[in-house]
Amino acid sequence: MLVSDFDNHLPPELIAQEPLPDRAASRLLRLDRRSGAFADRVFRELPALLRSGDLVVFNDTRVFPARLYGHRSGSRAQPISPRNPAAHDFLQGRVEVLLTRRLPGAGEEVWEALVHPGRKIGMGERLFLGEHAELEAEVIARGAFGERTLRFSPVPDFFAAVERIGHVPLPPYIARPDRLADRDRYQTVYASERGSVAAPTAGLHFTLEILAQMRERGIETAAVTLHVGLGTFQPVHVEQVEEHRMHSEGYSISTEAAAQIHRALAARRRVVAIGTTTVRTLEHAARAGGGEIRPGRGEADLFLYPGCEFRVVGALLT
Repeated sequence: MLVSDFDNHLPPELIAQEPLPDRAASRLLRLDRRSGAFADRVFRELPALLRSGDLVVFNDTRVFPARLYGHRSGSRAQPISPRNPAAHDFLQGRVEVLLTRRLPGAGEEVWEALVHPGRKIGMGERLFLGEHAELEAEVIARGAFGERTLRFSPVPDFFAAVERIGHVPLPPYIARPDRLADRDRYQTVYASERGSVAAPTAGLHFTLEILAQMRERGIETAAVTLHVGLGTFQPVHVEQVEEHRMHSEGYSISTEAAAQIHRALAARRRVVAIGTTTVRTLEHAARAGGGEIRPGRGEADLFLYPGCEFRVVGALLT
């Protein structure tokens, strides 16, 4: 199966650069698998499209401002203004770092990251991040396509520093710098577990009112956590779909959520996944558990493409 089989032309003028003030006013396209019929709807109509007894599963991961700007050791570059990151001149030693995955360490902050310009950043190089070099990192491993492993020098509160100097990593099709308002808008209303470098975007359109309407209609909800990292947005560099290998992303499923999913499947109730990250979490966990969703933590590297069998998910919002 060729990757090019999935190419499609999307005119740039049809790609929204700003969110609607009302999350639930976004358009919704419904596909009925039985009839093959398409229908144009509005997102606020979603509760009416679901069935009483459905179990809707969310990914409750929370985005943090994982894009950092700075300069390389030995550079004479001036402090970098965050006002227009896309226009930075990297020829003067300036760098962009996108934190993608926190690695376990003995009290150290060690992260996998995408670094630009990747080809110029070698082993042992030190990076100074933030307008006043609030964070310092050393390159301790090198991967392909700009991937690096960084070890950060100790600071009193690492995430507090990241919150101060970091930028929300908007998707590449949003051709504008991030703004302060994006920290709230590029976040689901049910986000709770910090750890993602990108939002599980299917859930961005939910509001507290829609969640209340779902409960009133007898629709059950559950949450799992998958921290969005490199696996979700790394470009496909191969020609054949089957040759692509996903980066793993950490997930967790609580005892309560596992029990909810088990009860729904046992009763033949539909499990509705909100977003492909939720699908990957559930389907990977089912394969790891011999067909059963078990509580605990894991690493999801499941790559879903035509021909894959779904063991848990009966409907998808994406």
